[in-house]
Amino acid sequence: MSEAYAHRPVLLEEVLAGLNIRPDGVYLDGTFGRGGHSHAILECLGPDGRLIAIDRDPRAVAMAEQTAARDARFHIERGAFAMLGQLAANLGLQGRIDGILLDLGVSSPQLDDAQRGFSFLQDGPLDMRMDPDSGVSAAQWLAQAGESEIVRVLKVYGEERFARRIARAIVQKREEAPLLTTRQLAELIAAAVPVREKHKHPATRSFQAIRIFINHELEELEAVLPQAVDALTPGGRLAVISFHSLEDRMVKRFIRREYQGEPQPRGLPLMGHGHEPRLRPVGKAIRATEQEVQENPRSRSAVLRIAERAA
Repeated sequence: MSEAYAHRPVLLEEVLAGLNIRPDGVYLDGTFGRGGHSHAILECLGPDGRLIAIDRDPRAVAMAEQTAARDARFHIERGAFAMLGQLAANLGLQGRIDGILLDLGVSSPQLDDAQRGFSFLQDGPLDMRMDPDSGVSAAQWLAQAGESEIVRVLKVYGEERFARRIARAIVQKREEAPLLTTRQLAELIAAAVPVREKHKHPATRSFQAIRIFINHELEELEAVLPQAVDALTPGGRLAVISFHSLEDRMVKRFIRREYQGEPQPRGLPLMGHGHEPRLRPVGKAIRATEQEVQENPRSRSAVLRIAERAA
């Protein structure tokens, strides 16, 4: 399969501005993907700057290794971004990183490659793993998951209102033959859903939900956010791009909690000397311009949030 996929990094200028890049700074891209953001960060760095990247997709890592081979300022590690804290410690960078970027979700090249099984628009193996060398595929999970578990995943991770109908159809279908391809699953969902959303394929929410579940995406995000704060130097920036309301809600609440502290029960007196903020939000949530959405439809649902490490 050719690697010549078109890739446009989402909210690129906004990310670079939000990270407030210094030429001699140390930065970390927690989701290298195909390197769009990383290469732009490297262009902003001087000879003493440094960029570390993480990705669990072996193809992304292979591409990143090509960059590392010709640029001594760049280092790549394979793994989920929840390894960020341990990686920072191993490299002697705990509390010394000037900026961290997390570009959540699936990358455009992964969606475009039918063999990865992320897209319902192309027929391919029903896989959906960001790291195809570990974990269970979507097909393997759907073959053994109970109906109630499938309902829960579709509701929680996809906010799918017809989750029960879809889960029942999956269980009935697999008794006849296993679901092995993206087309089989997409057609089954389309037949099970009684109402269509305008301009949205009926399988959109279910594919998204299964992908998030299979790759433990929300658990990874919950784990990495506090690690990122620990890894940042005072004044360092955290930039997170979300494509799903659940992700964005987690990021928004995390930043608010780090800034304001845990919500206090009404009517109870405040104890101690108050909360010491570890993060403070920088500006408001940023969305793609109409021009970027026209040029790159994937940016339509993107939300960028920036926060700064307090002293």
